[in-house]
Amino acid sequence: MTAVLNHTVGEATLNYRLDGSGPEPLVCIHGVGSYLEAWSGVVERLADRFTILTFDLRGHGRSSRVRGRYEIDDFVNETLALADHVGFESFNLAGFSLGGLIAQRLALTHQRRLRRLVLLSTVAGRTPEEREQVLGRLAALRIGTPAGHHEASLSRWLTEKFQAENPDVIARLRARDAENDRDCYASAYRVLAETDFGGFLDQIRCPTLIATGEEDIGSSPRMATYMHERIPGSSLAILPGLRHSILIEAPDRVAALMRDFLAEKEEAHG
Repeated sequence: MTAVLNHTVGEATLNYRLDGSGPEPLVCIHGVGSYLEAWSGVVERLADRFTILTFDLRGHGRSSRVRGRYEIDDFVNETLALADHVGFESFNLAGFSLGGLIAQRLALTHQRRLRRLVLLSTVAGRTPEEREQVLGRLAALRIGTPAGHHEASLSRWLTEKFQAENPDVIARLRARDAENDRDCYASAYRVLAETDFGGFLDQIRCPTLIATGEEDIGSSPRMATYMHERIPGSSLAILPGLRHSILIEAPDRVAALMRDFLAEKEEAHG
């Protein structure tokens, strides 16, 4: 089953897609400045086991270019509304980067909806220096362009080897980033830059997998370990040789991790 559809939630009309026909529901949330297709490599590898909901966050892709300030709960509420719309009463949830922050917040506020949680290349427990760095990137984005932000960030996201070997992918990412609306991008990036649930992670009680790239300096192995130490019973995977954009550079490795973790039996859903 594959369908690309729209659903209006309050002021936002959200572009979403359903893939697969497996028995397990899975919701995947992309990162800031990205779009639902970022999950495509993972989705095609999991579609046999899962029915997968991906969507463009407000202000991104083909969803509404909502103006003004965004809050983390705007994203949470819209995620839940889409899950309701497609009939996912409870579901597995995966979030990448900003999507991982949205997933953390959803797990803290609507834990009964979740079966298992996957946090990819996301953040918690930033040091003062790390906060200063990300706020600096936010300030630069507000006076620059999404395309300029992309160029400045490319080597934080992807290894030079991958960039050299995949010029078509880099060109496609660059073109899509240039389509981003600067104000919407900055509104979403502010949520990424200013949100930190580090002090609350011990309240997350559903089975959780945390993964990041070994060379990711923004969503670092230190942060992943910080989350792992605070979320009871969580699993941790540091992916060698990868930076931030693990969905793009290594969808096979991410999908294998997710498949193994989400297939584990638990009493409530096994």
